[in-house]
Amino acid sequence: MGYDTVMSDTLPTLRPDTPLLDRVDRDINALRSFGEEELLQLTDEVRRFLLYTVGSTGGHFGAGLGVVELTVALHHVFNTPHDRIVWDVGHQTYPHKILTGRLNRMHSMRQRGGLSGFPKRSESEFDTFGVGHSSTSISAAMGMAIAASQQDIARKTVAVIGDGAITGGMAFEALAHAGDARPNMLVILNDNQMSIGHNTGGLASYFAKIWASSTYIALREGSKRILEHVRGAWDLAKRTEEHMKGMVAPGTLFEELGWHYIGPIDGHDLPQLVQTLRNMSQLKGPQFLHIRTTKGKGFDPAEADPVGYHAINKLEAKPKSPLPTARPKPPKYQDVFGRWLCDAADLEPRLIGITPAMCEGSGMVEFARRFPNRYYDVAIAEQHAVTVAAGMACDGLKPVVAIYSTFLQRGYDQFIHDIALQNLDVTFAIDRAGLVGQDGATHHGVFDLSYMRCVPNLIIAAPSDENECRQLLYTALQHPGPAAVRYPRGEAQGALVEEEMRALTIGEGIQVRKGQRVAVLNFGALLHEALAAGEVLDASVADMRWVKPLDRALILRLAAEHELLVTLEENVIAGGAGSAVAELLAAEGITGVSWLPIGIPDQFVDHASQNENRQAAGLTSEAIVARVQTRLVPSFGDASQRLTKQTEEASQG
Repeated sequence: MGYDTVMSDTLPTLRPDTPLLDRVDRDINALRSFGEEELLQLTDEVRRFLLYTVGSTGGHFGAGLGVVELTVALHHVFNTPHDRIVWDVGHQTYPHKILTGRLNRMHSMRQRGGLSGFPKRSESEFDTFGVGHSSTSISAAMGMAIAASQQDIARKTVAVIGDGAITGGMAFEALAHAGDARPNMLVILNDNQMSIGHNTGGLASYFAKIWASSTYIALREGSKRILEHVRGAWDLAKRTEEHMKGMVAPGTLFEELGWHYIGPIDGHDLPQLVQTLRNMSQLKGPQFLHIRTTKGKGFDPAEADPVGYHAINKLEAKPKSPLPTARPKPPKYQDVFGRWLCDAADLEPRLIGITPAMCEGSGMVEFARRFPNRYYDVAIAEQHAVTVAAGMACDGLKPVVAIYSTFLQRGYDQFIHDIALQNLDVTFAIDRAGLVGQDGATHHGVFDLSYMRCVPNLIIAAPSDENECRQLLYTALQHPGPAAVRYPRGEAQGALVEEEMRALTIGEGIQVRKGQRVAVLNFGALLHEALAAGEVLDASVADMRWVKPLDRALILRLAAEHELLVTLEENVIAGGAGSAVAELLAAEGITGVSWLPIGIPDQFVDHASQNENRQAAGLTSEAIVARVQTRLVPSFGDASQRLTKQTEEASQG
């Protein structure tokens, strides 16, 4: 997810006055006693406080502004946390956190030891389900509704899902199942008009009010009881009702799946929203409410540019005078990929670019503009992204799937079954590999080397800088089978990027420093840390480039020349690149060298800055040196003792 620094002259610099919000922070039950005027004032206070806190800390922005009224209405109507609210993805939950006892911790959002940028069960009892990836809310909420029914607990269950997340296949699997199982639950579709339908106008709102009214519901149920005894009459009435809905609202699909659909209604009309939720909370079975909202509501720049203001860095005042010219920053890895993709497409007419709803984040904007007929955004449908690429490859195209490391996890079966098993020519450009920082555990791409390395037919590259990334992507594209190139989030290393694209030898690394006793085998973008540690330790350093296949000759030579092999990777140690090296040494019967794996330990890494994440995981040069010195202390101690003894003997002689 990309972040931009926003400059503004009109940002709040002091905490806004929030008398009602402070009352709710002390006791959420106060919110349930508020009248209409107080609720409207509360929404204004929440919106101003959200602007103040995100402006101070950075984070997800537009989505939260768009659901302020909905969040207030939900906590006003439902008895949370006894009643369950499940948020999809979770980047829209800042108002929810503000209202549920975390008001005075919002300044710590996404910082080390602070609040998570997503719902997190261990953080609050109001966060009923931990999320970070999309399309899970309906399934989770349905499970909770079934649990309440099984245990005979009087509890309401609500899932809030966006118009982007509902495009995910898992959401439709849950919708279909619920239509059959008939749980007592409510799904709210928050449609901010970025990816679903067009506004159907006042007539739709008029019918929505009718359909949500207690009078209509009573008439509907009463008519059903009367007319169902008259041959054909109820069927005719039902068909007429569905025909009227189909003309003015996109609810026919949901009705056919077994849901009682209401909407669309204005998600910023708080009184109507409250009344609709009250009415629907009394209904049995699966209920579906469609609301229309504006992403970034209440902050004009965010309303005008909802994509750019999806998430932001810390807001800063505009400088009084122009800033001095700074040294150009290195490109981001996603931009290195985007430039390569365009250059490769110029040379290879069969190249197709595929992304599961991550055009901007994956650096594909320019490719989409220049090659619109060769660009496919499949929406939030990672499984489909992988298998549609497989189909393309079957019939002669060369698809490139640009996908985040953690998102590829969702298409893993397709990755194995549809791509690797059939040995198809698909290139995976795996972004956000390694520790990503403030998005936290749901987004750290630290498992991909482990879950890919065990798959036959696949080659895996881990470039150490932006030039190597460009050349390894080209190498992967030339390879006639499945290939993956993984690279991290954020700025590259500042290496000179060669215009010419050339295929590197698959499975060949390079030794970049010659030293003694210790050899550091680096996999990926931590080479600068490995070299810094190598200078202190006088260690050899190798840029391995390939995780699969390994450079067998280089590893065996370094094992023969050194006492200790250190493997360095921004991936979990279990099953990662270091494990591959250890397996090779064991298979070759190499016993004269020790192995020290350095990578992500066997735990989920919490949110912090990217540098703090790496420090905590021991992936800095200082941490590498300390680990190596600890491992070699006995040898260094023996040498020290021998040197002391020799000195004493010389003085006595």
